[in-house]
Amino acid sequence: MAKRPQLTGRAAILAVVVCAIAMSLAYPFREYIAQRRQIAELEQEQAQALQHLRNLEDQRRKLEDPDYIKQLAKKRLHYCEPDAKCYVLLDGKDKAVTVKAEAKKSGTAPWYVTLWQSVQAADAGDGQKAAS
Repeated sequence: MAKRPQLTGRAAILAVVVCAIAMSLAYPFREYIAQRRQIAELEQEQAQALQHLRNLEDQRRKLEDPDYIKQLAKKRLHYCEPDAKCYVLLDGKDKAVTVKAEAKKSGTAPWYVTLWQSVQAADAGDGQKAAS
């Protein structure tokens, strides 16, 4: 009995055909995966945009409420209604710490310090010209 070869011609052709099919399917499959990933990213962006829209609509509804506007004016602008006693408490320690922290963060003095220094410099310059 003759021993048959391990790899016959038919098996070799079959292997080549299977490899060709696998290679021809690889690119479309990779594109399919990339498109699915892109769809997932776009859906996530859409969800974030919808959440942002809801937040803006909530803010708009709040700003249409006159009581909320009064509350904002009292809090931010220290608005006081007529015939009402309103107090603003200033804590020098907290303000000084805040000013120092802001100056350290930005590397420059706060705007009002720069403004006051320019007013003082202008005042000193006018006084010297008048004295001359």
